[in-house]
Amino acid sequence: MLVLAGLALAPIYNGTLLPLLVAAAAAGSVLISVAVRRLPAWTAAPASVLGLVALTFVAVKVSAQAGQVSGSFPDVAREALRNSIPRLLTALIPIEPQPDTVVLPVIATWLAGLAAAEVGVRHGRVLLSYTAPTLLFGGALYLVGPDTTAAAATTWVPLAYAAFAALGLIVTARDPQPAVETTEVLTAADRRTLRLRIGVGAAAGLAIIVALSQLVGPTVAGQGSSTPVDPRNFVTPPQLDSLDENPLVRLSGWNLNKDQHLFDAVVTPGPGASQEPVIRLAVLTDYDGVTWRIGSVYRNAGRVLGRREAGGPEVTQEITIDELDGRLMPGVATPQRVDGVRVAFDAETGTIAYSESLHKGLAYTVTSRQEPRPDDQALFVAEVPPAEEAGRFLALPGKVPDTISQLSSHLGEGVSNPYQRAFTIQQWLEEHYKLVNDAPSGHAYPNVEHFLFGPKQAGGQKGTSEQFTAAFAVLARLAGLPTRVVVGFQTRKGDRAVRGGDAVAWPEVLFQGYGWVAFDPLPKSDSVQRPVEDDFKPKAPPSQPPPQSVPPASVSASPQPSRSASAAPPSAPESSGTMTVVAVVSSAAAVVLVLAFFASVPLVLRTRRRRRLEEGPPAARIDAAWSEVLVGLRMAGRAAPPHLTAREVAHYAGAAAVGQAHAKDRRPALRPPVPPVDELAGLVNAVAFAGPQTVGCLPAGPGEEQARRAAAQAGAYVDELRARRPWWRRLLWTFDPRPLRWLRRR
Repeated sequence: MLVLAGLALAPIYNGTLLPLLVAAAAAGSVLISVAVRRLPAWTAAPASVLGLVALTFVAVKVSAQAGQVSGSFPDVAREALRNSIPRLLTALIPIEPQPDTVVLPVIATWLAGLAAAEVGVRHGRVLLSYTAPTLLFGGALYLVGPDTTAAAATTWVPLAYAAFAALGLIVTARDPQPAVETTEVLTAADRRTLRLRIGVGAAAGLAIIVALSQLVGPTVAGQGSSTPVDPRNFVTPPQLDSLDENPLVRLSGWNLNKDQHLFDAVVTPGPGASQEPVIRLAVLTDYDGVTWRIGSVYRNAGRVLGRREAGGPEVTQEITIDELDGRLMPGVATPQRVDGVRVAFDAETGTIAYSESLHKGLAYTVTSRQEPRPDDQALFVAEVPPAEEAGRFLALPGKVPDTISQLSSHLGEGVSNPYQRAFTIQQWLEEHYKLVNDAPSGHAYPNVEHFLFGPKQAGGQKGTSEQFTAAFAVLARLAGLPTRVVVGFQTRKGDRAVRGGDAVAWPEVLFQGYGWVAFDPLPKSDSVQRPVEDDFKPKAPPSQPPPQSVPPASVSASPQPSRSASAAPPSAPESSGTMTVVAVVSSAAAVVLVLAFFASVPLVLRTRRRRRLEEGPPAARIDAAWSEVLVGLRMAGRAAPPHLTAREVAHYAGAAAVGQAHAKDRRPALRPPVPPVDELAGLVNAVAFAGPQTVGCLPAGPGEEQARRAAAQAGAYVDELRARRPWWRRLLWTFDPRPLRWLRRR
């Protein structure tokens, strides 16, 4: 029964090493208990512990050698014992038999065998001795979770487990004791009492069985079609560093330092594989209108990376890291095996992450299956998944600029199928925009809009592969095409060095039946850039209609002047003088009102801001500081979307200021860094959601120092945001009265 528990766990492991070690633990623990059964009971535990130590030593040595785990035995064993549980719950299936993935099953099997043998053999409680193996068997099934491959491979194991349990009860059943002869005869009353007891007991048992079948039966039967709980969902998998969450922003730096030696790659393509395959670094699936991010869930993996088998030719890469940093590991898609290092793997995107930060000299080998690109004729009739299935790859949070939406609609006119829509977007980008290496990084909505429609003299209509790919992805998602962004490196035959200039990004579109298909929106070397205005010009936003002019008095309606009209000329000089006085007075009043307006608006704004930020309770002043940040974003034309949380608005505020600098400032490197508002966002959350708290008998909340820091942080951010505007917009900012209305609404 202990061995069957190991066999239930075996399908989620790679190879046969784990079931062999579990079988050795089961046999060793039971045999030692049987050998010392005639000795005092206290001798069983020390003898069994010695056997467990010996088997653990063997398991660590053998699994370390099989899993290519380097290091001294004490260090490896200590690491395995400390990380065995989280490692098992975060490991990618199939799990590689390594010290930290085999130690826990071996120890658990040995302890279960010791407990079962002592209770069943020494004390003869066979049914009670089944408790430990049953708990071990249940733990194995729980660890397997919803893995359908493992469930299909072990359907016979529970039946065999139940059969061995029944066999154990049958074999160990005791012979009935010989009946004791007695001359006592039961009376009629005793017989009636005995029959009544038997009948009541049988009726009660039958009633209990019927009640349980009605109450518990449907629930138990329903579990047969339900998905088991996956224990891996309760453990946080390995997380990426902030440096690797958005490698798309690193393209600009790599392209500027095009001679930076990132890594060496010796690529050996198999028969039918591309001679210059593209090496993939990261897949970015999530976009919030400001930043593309990696949405992968990395699981600790061994040498074998998942069960999914790609059907393409094999490509082997021997990679040695030089100046590439972070945790993302380059490799040709789709990797099937990694040798030389321990990695984490995302099976959905086929990307690899290192357990630590990459360092110079790190070497590993990746074996991939290169998936061939589908035929264009097949893609021409292919469909994309429906929105309810691919919503993640269609999301465009926030307000997409109208000009980008108009361009997407323009490119979709007369296009009949998804592949044609994607190809039209690719063709538009490669024909109308210029590829450069010195374009600043940025792929938020304002950056994409500036790339598509900005004036050339201001840096518009040109960019790196970052801007081309981001523009394609936004336009494609607007057109209903599930799209993601990929960052990688181009390779050259005969050159093993991969440098910064080889970094590139490209978009991929999801087609039903064909998976993700890459597109190349970059202009070709022989293409001539055509002006965007020649083929498309965004419509101006609707403006207010001009006021209706009062038609002049019709002179032709009365060809002959009337008597009253002929009498008017004598009074004309007096009327003319009156009108002149009225005009002068009105003009002077208008000038005074305008001057008063321009003098009072800054004064009122400054007075109200000072009163809101310096007077009142600290919580109200923190809220006022947050209002200043939100109003500043609206004044800068970067209003925060209403659905964002305070933390997300803080991130958005920093990205909006940086994006504005890239779009408006021709010398962004000379500007000071954007003051963060993260602390202010935390204070706002504390004020809004912390709820009533008390310290002793007095309420606890933000203090004066926190309110002063909030005001200083808000003022510094708004001042820097305003300083990044052109001079004429800064002037309008000073006299704009709209903040008075916005703050009153809040």
